[in-house]
Amino acid sequence: MAKAKIAITLDAEFIGELDRLVEEHYFPNRSQAIRDAVSEKLARMKRSRLSVECAKLDPVLEKAIAEEGLAEDVSQWPEY
Repeated sequence: MAKAKIAITLDAEFIGELDRLVEEHYFPNRSQAIRDAVSEKLARMKRSRLSVECAKLDPVLEKAIAEEGLAEDVSQWPEY
């Protein structure tokens, strides 16, 4: 994946925590720590969005749609 440089502004407290994690070799550098944090947050937001959208579904309607066509005679189904 291509990378691009950006500039961000963080509270001194966060920078101190990042530096501590780098010093303790949890991350190789600040950039990797921030990349991991952004990646994790975006993944969490995607999962959350999926949950919100799934909550909008009507379980009864979804089941009816899924079972639609199952009432047909199995002998009329195409052979695979």
